[in-house]
Amino acid sequence: MQGVSNSGTLSIPTTDKENIAGIKNALLLGTERAVSDLSIENGFYGNQAFKLLLPEEAQTIVENISLIPGGKALVDKAILSINRSAEDAVKEAGPVFKKAIQDMTISDAMGILLGGSNAATQYLQKTTSTELKNLFLPKVQASLKKPLVGDVSTTETWNLLINAYNSAANSTLGKLASLKPVNTQLDQYVTDKALSALFTKMAETENSIRTDPAARTTTLLKRVFGQLDNK
Repeated sequence: MQGVSNSGTLSIPTTDKENIAGIKNALLLGTERAVSDLSIENGFYGNQAFKLLLPEEAQTIVENISLIPGGKALVDKAILSINRSAEDAVKEAGPVFKKAIQDMTISDAMGILLGGSNAATQYLQKTTSTELKNLFLPKVQASLKKPLVGDVSTTETWNLLINAYNSAANSTLGKLASLKPVNTQLDQYVTDKALSALFTKMAETENSIRTDPAARTTTLLKRVFGQLDNK
C-alpha cells in the first residue's frame, strides 16, 4: 500500500510488517488507555459518561425511596460500591487484550486498517469478549464482597437495599401501589457495564488515531494511518 505524508505528498509505501505493527501499536495504545482511565479510583464513579447507576429494573427503588428506612443513603452507597467494583474488575483486561493483539495476523491487520472507524475495537470485542466476561465475573463477584464503603460490602449494601424495598413492595401498601419486587443479578450487571465501557473507551482512542494526525504519537502510527488521510 502506498503511504501518504501529512503534507499530502506520496511517501515510501508501507510494508505489511509496518502495517501490522502499526495496527498493533494503535490497539495497545487504545487498550492501555482504556484500562488505565477506567481502573483508577473514580474511573467510573467520577465520569458521567460511564458512571454506573442502579440497574434499570431497580430504578423503581429510586422512584419509591421514601418507602425504605434510610433508603437514600443505601442507594448512594450501592451506587458508589458498584462503581468501585467495576473499577476493580477492569484491571484484569490488560493481559487478555495483549494476547489477542499478539495473535493478530497480517490479514486481520489489513482488514482493520481498511475497515470502519472502530474496526480495531470491533476486532477485539469479537475475539476477547467471552474470555473477558469469564474473567471479569468472578473478579466482580469477589469485589462486590469487599468492604468497599466503610465496613459494608457492595453485596451487603445491595441486599439491604433490595430486601428493604421488596419488603415494602410485598406489603399491603406496596401491593396497592402495584410495586414489583426487584431480583436483578448485580454481578452480571456490573460485568456487562464494565465491558461495555472498556470497548467504548477503546473506540474513542481508535477514532482519534484514525482521524486526527496529532493523535498519532509515533512515526509508525503516522506512516500507517497517514495512508488513510486522503481516502
